[in-house]
Amino acid sequence: MARILIVDDSPSQLMGIRRIVEKLGHEALTAEDGAAGVELAKKELPDLILMDVVMPNLNGFQATRSISREATTKHIPVILVTTKDQDTDRMWGMRQGARAYLTKPFSEEELSEVITSHLAGGPDAPTAA
Repeated sequence: MARILIVDDSPSQLMGIRRIVEKLGHEALTAEDGAAGVELAKKELPDLILMDVVMPNLNGFQATRSISREATTKHIPVILVTTKDQDTDRMWGMRQGARAYLTKPFSEEELSEVITSHLAGGPDAPTAA
C-alpha cells in the first residue's frame, strides 16, 4: 500500500480521485491548494503526488517545481491531473518536474494505470496522455 497525496481545490475532484486511490488499496492524503500540498509533501513524504494545476495561493506548476527541487521531496513522482490540455501546458508541466500529465476528464482506468505505472516503474515510467 502506497501513500498518495492528492492536491486539488475542488472538493468533488478530491473525493472522486480519493475514491479511486483507495479502491486501488492505497492511503490517500489530501490538500486543497498548492501551498498546503507542498507543506504536506515535506511533512508526510508520500510515495506519489497527484497535482491539479489551477488552484489558489500556489498553482500546480509552482508547487510541482518546489517539490521537484527540494532535496527532501525531489524523489517523489508528481503527476499533474488538470483541465489544462494544451501542448504548451503539458511541456511546461514536465519542465517543472512532473513525471506525467493526465488531462481531466479522465477515466478511472486511465488514472489507475498512471498511478500503478509510476509506483512500480519509478522515474522512467511511461507518461500518460
